[in-house]
Amino acid sequence: MSVKRSLSRRNFLQAGVLSAGGLAGLMALGQAAVTPHVSASPPENGPDHQHSDGMHGAGDGAIGEVDTSRFDPFTYLYQFDTGRVSTLPTGQTLREWDMYAVNHEVEVAPGVYYPGWAYGLNGQAPQIPGPTFRCTAGDRLRINFSNGSDHPHTIHFHGIHPPQMDGITPLLKSGESFTYEFDAKPFGLHLYHCHTMPLKRHIHKGLYGTFIIDPPGGRPPAREMVMMMNAFDTNFDGENEIYSVNTVAFHYAKHPIPVKVGELIRIYLVNITEFDPINSFHLHSDMFQLYRTGTRLDHYEFTDTVMMCQGERGVLEFKPSYPGQYMFHAHQSELAELGWLGMFDATE
Repeated sequence: MSVKRSLSRRNFLQAGVLSAGGLAGLMALGQAAVTPHVSASPPENGPDHQHSDGMHGAGDGAIGEVDTSRFDPFTYLYQFDTGRVSTLPTGQTLREWDMYAVNHEVEVAPGVYYPGWAYGLNGQAPQIPGPTFRCTAGDRLRINFSNGSDHPHTIHFHGIHPPQMDGITPLLKSGESFTYEFDAKPFGLHLYHCHTMPLKRHIHKGLYGTFIIDPPGGRPPAREMVMMMNAFDTNFDGENEIYSVNTVAFHYAKHPIPVKVGELIRIYLVNITEFDPINSFHLHSDMFQLYRTGTRLDHYEFTDTVMMCQGERGVLEFKPSYPGQYMFHAHQSELAELGWLGMFDATE
């Protein structure tokens, strides 16, 4: 049985964090922020990622771990679903997915559970964020969607398609189904989410995911990963208590992401955070090329920080210049203190 206590933004911050100063305070967050809300029986069956423990104090001593057998943020980073592939009589590539929505509880920090709503693919468990769809510009996409939740839901895909496929209507009640079908365009980084009213409820409860349309010639080879900036209002007061990238607070601080010096890193970054006007990504010790929305290959900004409103996204590329640990986090300090902070671990 898990301990499920009321969690407010204020007492999450007051768990020993505000008295710490500067970088040392941020690095201690993985320990201080989650301690009051641990599982009564910390899960022992989560996979061991065999990653380094991070800079001094980056999660060291935190009580418990999330159960990564239910949702593994490392698996999500690299998991791209290209669907069932066939060829139409016209020669066009068809990609097809069978998708569903259900009520689904997720663990967003050790012992902190959130009663969400989630998308899943048939044959796979539901998850928050939903699966990452990947295709190539010009493909025909067919998504067979069934609502297994007790609330009405839809899927709204960003991009260009007929309005009849936009996910505003039909509104699917429990047990109902609908097939979305359209051609993938334009190439770039997009997202999908439920568009049922009230929007803020259906989005913050977890019905969202990443949607990548590759350019016809692809992008240069790189280590690719998906990062969706999300947050959780655990006491339903209209204010987030926990922030993260890929759902689990401080996960990539406690378990840094392994990369290689000189290797091209490509991050598909999406902001879906509800209740906050903006979110951001800041990279320490290096800078990245920012391709906003990923719809152009010939123009980028060179920066170390990008600010995004909800639904905004960008493709980030960089090559670590030196071995060592590169911190990344929201450059709204409170969001970093509440869980949106991680590390890349670069080795030769």
